[in-house]
Amino acid sequence: MKKLGLLLAVFAFGAISYAQGPKIEFKTETIDYGTVEKGKDNGVRVFEFKNVGDAPLVITDVKTSCGCTVPSKPKEPIMPGKTGEIEVKYNMNPGPINKTVTVESNAVNKTDGKISLRIKGTVIKTEEDAKAESVKTTTVQEKRKSIVETKK
Repeated sequence: MKKLGLLLAVFAFGAISYAQGPKIEFKTETIDYGTVEKGKDNGVRVFEFKNVGDAPLVITDVKTSCGCTVPSKPKEPIMPGKTGEIEVKYNMNPGPINKTVTVESNAVNKTDGKISLRIKGTVIKTEEDAKAESVKTTTVQEKRKSIVETKK
């Protein structure tokens, strides 16, 4: 009987100690910008998360895979049951978006307290930018043709 009581005590203590600590849960781990036009979108998106643990959650750092993406993190701890935000601003250069945002925290439900988030999508030029680029390309081609003809 003593062994059974000891076993139950160890099990209960293990279950309690496992449940303790801050835990982070994101609404989504990927934000899809879709197809957006440069100049018509400010590039700002927000990853929302909740501390589903029972201790304050501290976001210690947020890093991105390149300088074209600027993150901001909460300055204060997120209390149990409360929500927080990681804001990400992409510079909206035309082309595909496929960037990683690494969040470092004291969350016990993530390996080393780290979680990788992603932003993806495509930035396209506005019609005005495309027309201006077309005119510029045509002008450069005409200059090259003129140089070639002059050399003949």
